[in-house]
Amino acid sequence: MPDCPVPLTDETRILLAHGGGGTLMHRLIESVFLPRFANARLDERHDGAVLEAGGVKLAFTTDSYVVRPLFFPGGDIGKLAVHGTVNDLAMCGARPLWLSAGFILEEGLPRETLERVADSMRDACRAAGVELVTGDTKVVDRGKADGLFINTSGIGLVEAPAPVAPRSMRPGDAVLVNGDVGRHGMAVMSVREGLSFEGGIVSDTAPLAAVVLDLLAAGVEVHCLRDATRGGLAGVLLELAAGAKRSLLIEEPCVPVDEAVRGACELLGLDPLQVANEGRFVAVVPDQDAERALAIMRRHPESAGARRIGRVLDDARGVVTLKSALGVGRLLDLPAGDPLPRIC
Repeated sequence: MPDCPVPLTDETRILLAHGGGGTLMHRLIESVFLPRFANARLDERHDGAVLEAGGVKLAFTTDSYVVRPLFFPGGDIGKLAVHGTVNDLAMCGARPLWLSAGFILEEGLPRETLERVADSMRDACRAAGVELVTGDTKVVDRGKADGLFINTSGIGLVEAPAPVAPRSMRPGDAVLVNGDVGRHGMAVMSVREGLSFEGGIVSDTAPLAAVVLDLLAAGVEVHCLRDATRGGLAGVLLELAAGAKRSLLIEEPCVPVDEAVRGACELLGLDPLQVANEGRFVAVVPDQDAERALAIMRRHPESAGARRIGRVLDDARGVVTLKSALGVGRLLDLPAGDPLPRIC
C-alpha cells in the first residue's frame, strides 16, 4: 500500500492482521479503498450493494470469517459465515436467495473438523432459506490460517419499497434494537481465554431476514437497518449518525444487556455497547410505526427482547449522545483498535 497516508506502524500491522476495527479501520477504508474504487453504489457504505438488472433490484454482499476458535457456545465459523451474509442482505431490505463460499484450509486441518463445519453451514442455509450454489477451496501451508478461514458472498431480491439507508433517516424517527447486546463477542472470548462466567454466555448468532421481511410485509416504513457486528451497537450508531448527518439520542437504561455479559465486560474492562453481535440489528422507523414494529419483531425468538432505545434528532452534526439514568449525556465514541479481535 505505497500511497496509503496512514503509517503502517507495527501497531497498525497488528490491528490489520487481527481484523482491527474502530477509527483505524475507518481511516484505512477512507484513505485506501474508497479513493481507488469510488462509485455511487460503494459510496452508500451499506452492508451490501443494491443493484438493478433487467428491472429487478438485487442486493449483493460479501464477507470473510476468521473467528478463533472455530467453535464457540451457540455457534461456529460455518454458521457464522451463513448468518453474517444472510443478515447483510436483509439489512438492504432484501430476501436472501443464494450464497457462494470460499474455504481457505490450513494444511493438516482434520477432516472431521471440516465436515462438522460443512454440516453446520448446510443446516444454517436450510434454516435461512438460502442455497449455497458455488464455491472454491484453497489449501495453505501449516501455520498460515489458524485451521480454516471462510469467505461468503450472497445475492438477494430487494423487497423494500424505498431505499433502506442512513440518508432515509428523519428527525423524530425511533431507534430500535432487536435484543440484548454483546453476547457474541463475550461467548467467543470466554472460550478463547478459558474463562467461565456464571450462567454461561451463548452467542446470539442467528439469521435475521425473516424478521426484516415481516416488517416490510406489514407495511412498516423502514428507513434504515444495520446489523451490529464488529464495533457493536456503538459502532453501528456512530456509522448511521455520520451517514445520515443526523445526531442520535440514546437512552442508556433502555439498551438491553444480559447480566452475565455485563459482569463479564466489567471484569475485562470492556463496554458491552462496543462488543460485537451476530444476531442483533438496529432499525430506524417513523415514531408512529415504532410500537407496531416492536410487536412484529417480538414474534421472532431472535428478537423477543426488542426495545426502543432512542431517537433521531434534528441536528446535522452526526454525533451520538448516550444519556444515563441520571439524565447526564456523554458523546459516544469508539476505541482506535478492536478490543476483541478475531471474533467473526
